[in-house]
Amino acid sequence: MWRFTAPAQESSVPRTRHAVRDRLLAQGMAGERYQELVDDLLLIVSELVSNAVTHAAVLSPQLHCELEIGPDRVRISVVDGHPYRPKAQESDPARPGGRGLLLVKSVTLQAGGACDVERTEAGGKVIWASLPLPGTGPAGAGRCGDDPDEDPDY
Repeated sequence: MWRFTAPAQESSVPRTRHAVRDRLLAQGMAGERYQELVDDLLLIVSELVSNAVTHAAVLSPQLHCELEIGPDRVRISVVDGHPYRPKAQESDPARPGGRGLLLVKSVTLQAGGACDVERTEAGGKVIWASLPLPGTGPAGAGRCGDDPDEDPDY
């Protein structure tokens, strides 16, 4: 498991994305075989870190990105100290933003992966997505959000 800690600031979105990309490449995920997987993971981490910066920074001045590469899957997680679970919002042209988790869910499920939100022991949350490595089976079905105690404004 690899962990990257960053302040809950806008500048952490590209910093975290670049750190994840560098780690994936260092683990041998270069070349055409891994391109779609790497692109999907970088999109997911960008959206999750952006959400943490936008919505959790008041209660969580730092966020943590975790990357775990298994024999048949890659799991990317973003951990923050905000207690409420986010919910994937439907597209609303009148409301800017709010579609990041919907995008994460869509990309994850299209890749044959799984995603979810869990509580941490410290009272925060971890939002994760698990994608299958090329040439392996699906990582399972999952969801993102959909908890009755979620924050409706997240």
